[in-house]
Amino acid sequence: LSFSLQQDVIAGFLYAILILVVFHPLVDLIDNFNLTHKYAPLIIISLHLALGIFSFTLDTWSTFLTVLGAALEMSTLEKVEEQLASLRIAKRSALSEEPAYLLDIDVPKAAQSESSRFVAVSCSNKSIRVYNRETLNFVREYSSPPGVLHGVRFAHASDSLVFSACTDGTVKCWDIRSATQKAAQVFGGYPSNVFISFDINCSDLVVCAGTEKVEKDTFLVFWDARGVTSCASTTREPLGVYSESHNDDITRISFHPVEPNLLVSGSTDGLVNVFDINKDNEDDALISTCNSDSSVSFTGWSGKDYKQVYCMTHDEGFCWWDIAQLDTEEPITLLHVLDVRDAVCVENDPLHYLVGGLYHEKANKLFLIGGTSTGNIHLISCGTGGLSLVGTLSGGHSATVRSFCWNLTDESLLTGGEDAQLLLWKPGAVERSLAKKTSMKIASSVQKRVRVHNSSLKSRKK
Repeated sequence: LSFSLQQDVIAGFLYAILILVVFHPLVDLIDNFNLTHKYAPLIIISLHLALGIFSFTLDTWSTFLTVLGAALEMSTLEKVEEQLASLRIAKRSALSEEPAYLLDIDVPKAAQSESSRFVAVSCSNKSIRVYNRETLNFVREYSSPPGVLHGVRFAHASDSLVFSACTDGTVKCWDIRSATQKAAQVFGGYPSNVFISFDINCSDLVVCAGTEKVEKDTFLVFWDARGVTSCASTTREPLGVYSESHNDDITRISFHPVEPNLLVSGSTDGLVNVFDINKDNEDDALISTCNSDSSVSFTGWSGKDYKQVYCMTHDEGFCWWDIAQLDTEEPITLLHVLDVRDAVCVENDPLHYLVGGLYHEKANKLFLIGGTSTGNIHLISCGTGGLSLVGTLSGGHSATVRSFCWNLTDESLLTGGEDAQLLLWKPGAVERSLAKKTSMKIASSVQKRVRVHNSSLKSRKK
């Protein structure tokens, strides 16, 4: 029986190699046919029925199909990693008259990506700058003096509405089709609120912002975001707040990519909380509290159906949890790395910091973005067994990279840094001007909140 199983595995492996050799050059052509041809659904269904009728027995094919599936998944992952490693500079933005650190970047979501023309950037000079997406030419700038703007997000259903949180206790929305500096809509908080993080859910119905700790209070504040341009003359009041789940600055908020009621928040108290905001009160809404043991700098969703959450910390730690295991006996921690700088081996160009993470749906893979003080960018692959370097992007920035935005549609990457440059990277691109800008020495108006906590801070839930 053992010998027979070995034969099946070997045969399946050889069949997989044979099929991959034949079909790998045709993968993009087949994908395009499946997505665009009007008879594709009929052909796909007919092909499956024919294979079901005329194929061999299940026992004969089971091992082969298992090996083939694993081989195809590996092939997709390798292709994605090759694309990431082949990213080259396609465009650079011109240095502005008032250089500033580029702290956050966003582009319109996938549904609008083909027609969208804009990129929005949050800057250290308390402004939001808008650029042309293809040329990286400057379009216009918004500010909210004397407040400092934190973060930038496009609405999901519109490529012209841009949101940002402000330390003056508001979240503002601008319509970039209009040249006026006046916000199209203002979401007002409570008198003591100083907002330093925010997000808008995937249905554009709810805006949520997180506050700095003031005295003993820290809040997640929620607003109704429906019809943001229909009553711009009035400031919208909050729907309500969560006030008991964090006890320090709320540094990051991330709504679920497809479930509008799910929200993850991270704080300098070390906690990463997952909420279902459809519940009636905060206690019922809190699904899970995970402990990173350090000050949280970044949070995100990953995995099939986005049932995993992850975070990065201000001291370059990384935590990854599987929320789908909450109701099982299985542990929810997929990976916990105290210091990614020690876990990722990079010869002659060591990792200095983490910028953020991105989940690649096609490859079903989580990647981290990190870098060096000289501007090189390291792409890191995440697995339950650990972290590994995919590739390094060099020759672009001349100082620390502070922000990025990944576009799955055309596999491009936008990055911004302390050299005041906005760069567009594309697979195999060739930059017309290869001149690398010199480092810009300015004082950032945004101070890092670094507060490392010991492991005695325990999770309240699994």
